[in-house]
Amino acid sequence: MQFQQLQYFVAVAETRHFTRAADLVHVAQPSLSQQIKALERELGADLFLRARGNITLTDAGEALLPLARRILADTETARYEVQELVQMRGGRVRLGATPSVCTGLLPDVLRAFHDRYPGIRLLIEEGGSHDLVRELARGALDLALVVLPLPSPSPALTTVELLREDLVVVSSPEAPQPGQGRTVRIADLEGERLVMFRHGYDLRELTVAACRAEGFEPDFAVEGGEMDAVLGFVRAGLGVAVVPRMVAARSGRGLRVTPLARPGLHRTIALAHRSDVAPPRAARELQRMLLER
Repeated sequence: MQFQQLQYFVAVAETRHFTRAADLVHVAQPSLSQQIKALERELGADLFLRARGNITLTDAGEALLPLARRILADTETARYEVQELVQMRGGRVRLGATPSVCTGLLPDVLRAFHDRYPGIRLLIEEGGSHDLVRELARGALDLALVVLPLPSPSPALTTVELLREDLVVVSSPEAPQPGQGRTVRIADLEGERLVMFRHGYDLRELTVAACRAEGFEPDFAVEGGEMDAVLGFVRAGLGVAVVPRMVAARSGRGLRVTPLARPGLHRTIALAHRSDVAPPRAARELQRMLLER
């Protein structure tokens, strides 16, 4: 049974005339008649009673008509939905990102993407780079913004460096100025109490490693928070924290921002996707906007 045969059958059923039906579907009348006969042979039943000037449906034709109409309607719906996706009027993008990237980098880019493609649903998953890599590998994400180097490099992933960002020290304006003057050395943090992120945060590992490289273990006033909680604890004067410059710039009032002295601390943000599967078109468009931001 072919889609075209059902189309011809419905046209004859609605017009009750083979010639008018052929005109309706833009095909020669003999071709239409041949296809109807082929459909009847396949089904093993006549679909029409053919009398001079009078075409009526048989019982088999009456049974087939609503099913044929539904099949044609579903086919049209499928065509429309695919066109919606191809033309970027529908679909989804599943994007993973570390919490600090969600706070600092993503808002402006996602707003621009949503303004351009309001029909595309954006599904955001926050997590550490290790978790995001695992979600990418199992196909749960289309793209992920991760911190390089990856905790467990995978040849199945393609990464493109997006930006290299400085880290800064944030503190409460009501607390003493950390460090000496306009910058803070990592060694100066030995005398400070730190507000520290939970385990699995890339920033936690980076900060702790930098302190140990200077020969001391950091002293935690509070630990285990997400980005918003860490910034809130710093505002309350519980301690200082090392955060990305972009996050600090967006954090608003209530924080003092002090750069780290050279060579400072930096992190590299990369855009990752699976190497064996091309991201969907909507994800590729978001990828382009992130790379061109």
